[in-house]
Amino acid sequence: MPARPVAALLAAVGVLAGVLVGRPGLESVPGCGPSGEFYPSQTAQDWVSYADHVVVASPTRERDTNRQDYAKGAIAYTADRLVSFRTERRLWSTKSPRHAIGSGFDLVAPGWKAYRPSGTRVAQMAVDSPRFQAGHTYLLAVRWHEGAWAVLGEGASVPFDDHTGDRGEWCGRVLGEDDIAEGERFSRHDDHSLEKALLGQDEQAAISALDRAARAARG
Repeated sequence: MPARPVAALLAAVGVLAGVLVGRPGLESVPGCGPSGEFYPSQTAQDWVSYADHVVVASPTRERDTNRQDYAKGAIAYTADRLVSFRTERRLWSTKSPRHAIGSGFDLVAPGWKAYRPSGTRVAQMAVDSPRFQAGHTYLLAVRWHEGAWAVLGEGASVPFDDHTGDRGEWCGRVLGEDDIAEGERFSRHDDHSLEKALLGQDEQAAISALDRAARAARG
């Protein structure tokens, strides 16, 4: 799979290398976390083939869910986060969505790993994806999956602060267009992901790409 510009950027500045040697606080940076790839998610064709909706949305609150306690060892417990989003704009929907999406929705996102005896909580991340934090905006391709909303995969969650592609939170860090553009210098040239195409672009660019893909799918 081609390296996403943000992943390439972090590798270029040594963040991923820091993870591999166990630098404190970075052990779960994307590239080392568990995969959340339910469906193909890289291209506009993937989004229109597998998503129910594509939305611009912002987290409003979160709470722990799926907590698992451990009786022994350094880890006291792990927990996911149930993140509530406000739907700012719906950009595209499939003709017959599996479920309607309203003004708000919830997603399960990577949470925490707590260590004993201190109780220190370390943020966990998904592979090559934003963590989903309040104060930021995201472009998401979501599907109703096993009774809940889920992002298609790591390619279907794009930082979208100021309604601009690849600007905002990714891997718990705040990155701007210049950061992402620098990352593109290190990413593969055959990367045809929608995220790369939307670098510095707004909603209309996403809508146009999705409409083109939908027309192509209809033949």
